[in-house]
Amino acid sequence: MIHFTCDCCKREIDLEHEIRYVVRMEVFAAADAGEEAIDDDRDYLQEIEDMITRDEGFDQLEEEVYQQARFDLCSECRDRFVNNPLGRAAQVELGFSNN
Repeated sequence: MIHFTCDCCKREIDLEHEIRYVVRMEVFAAADAGEEAIDDDRDYLQEIEDMITRDEGFDQLEEEVYQQARFDLCSECRDRFVNNPLGRAAQVELGFSNN
């Protein structure tokens, strides 16, 4: 039998009594021109070749352009993730009078 552990809290997930949730994430470079105009005179292939032949290598270039990850979550960690997917700390709102 395969055993799964929650990648967030590290607790073993008992498949007989609870649901295992899978989170898949992709981070990739946006393909839009954005604020910078595309430079038609720029030799992009030469720049990529230069990066590959330098110490940076292809692996670093690939990591900058695309990454993916997969996580197993228990139900409690899934609920926390869905409610706060970026993991931001909750902001405390202070109640000030209108004076």
